[in-house]
Amino acid sequence: MPRPRKNPVPQEASASRRRFAEKLRAERNRQGMTLEDLAEKSGLTWSYISQVERGVRNITVDNMDALARGVGVELRDLL
Repeated sequence: MPRPRKNPVPQEASASRRRFAEKLRAERNRQGMTLEDLAEKSGLTWSYISQVERGVRNITVDNMDALARGVGVELRDLL
């Protein structure tokens, strides 16, 4: 019998989290970068970045900064 998932439904993403996710994805796509490219540049995994871009992951400021540096912009530009 399968075990129940701890969090079967992700919590609703805040407006700030959605805005960051949208701007990050737009900048990554504008530069023609794949998730794998950004993962290599930021030191984070592509699956983590995918979760961030979908607003599923509640990201830390340090990881937001790593992603901003990965796409070559200031963090404030993604907020």
